[in-house]
Amino acid sequence: MPTEDAHGRSRPSGGAASGALLLCRAAPAAVAPTARLLRDPMLLAEAGEGWSVLVPEGGPWRHGGEPVDRVLTGWATALAVAATWPVLALWWDTDRTGYTLAAGFRRPVGYVWLANGTAAGEDEAMRTFAARLGLDPVLDVQALEQLTRPDASADARARLRGLLAVLTRAGVALPPGLDPGAATDRLREAALRRHGVRELDRHGLRETLRGELDAVERAALAPWLPWSATPQARALGAAQLTTGLSLALWGLRRHRGGWAAVGALLLAHGALGLTYGITHPRD
Repeated sequence: MPTEDAHGRSRPSGGAASGALLLCRAAPAAVAPTARLLRDPMLLAEAGEGWSVLVPEGGPWRHGGEPVDRVLTGWATALAVAATWPVLALWWDTDRTGYTLAAGFRRPVGYVWLANGTAAGEDEAMRTFAARLGLDPVLDVQALEQLTRPDASADARARLRGLLAVLTRAGVALPPGLDPGAATDRLREAALRRHGVRELDRHGLRETLRGELDAVERAALAPWLPWSATPQARALGAAQLTTGLSLALWGLRRHRGGWAAVGALLLAHGALGLTYGITHPRD
């Protein structure tokens, strides 16, 4: 069962068996600049047509005592707040397994199964999940709802594999070896064997911002900033800076690395919007 640390935070048992994957509905080239700001070394690979997968090193839950579900919810939100593509976090530990879907500034939706496969979520979450990913409202929703019903032969790992089976119809194809329920080290070993995998280290904020400014200049990664160099863009950038600072400070005070990462991302993108507006003014 989960325990609590000295700060009263929930800590999952069996940290060595914990693991996670982040599925992004975007090509690796679009995901890489934002993923670096999560400040955790990650491996990035293709995961089907129009999808990428991030395999984190997992420092916050392996060495920092953070629950894996809380960290992944924060990371998924951080990746999604400034992008036009949704992010699906898959996570597990010895007691529970689940997912969190983040899309823009909308409230994340998620579902949880106990280790024996017992559903511990709300059915409405599955319907919202399907709608946000554009899945079939009849066939896919029926398959997802089946994952919420009692099944003595399906444990938590089987439930997550069932979820991924539905997502194959949306183009998801995880590389071999990235199996739900596997420990973090095994996931990373499997990812490193994949041709074309990219290693994302801890890059400084200045380097990442410079790279994103270049990308905006080429209009390759600009869809998330629809009013570049306009008064609206500058107002949005200022709002992101204010919100990001508050979130980052709150996350650091509460020792919640995921939400601190959300704040860092908002700070980065707010600074990008303001910088671009100043250096590329429009008449």
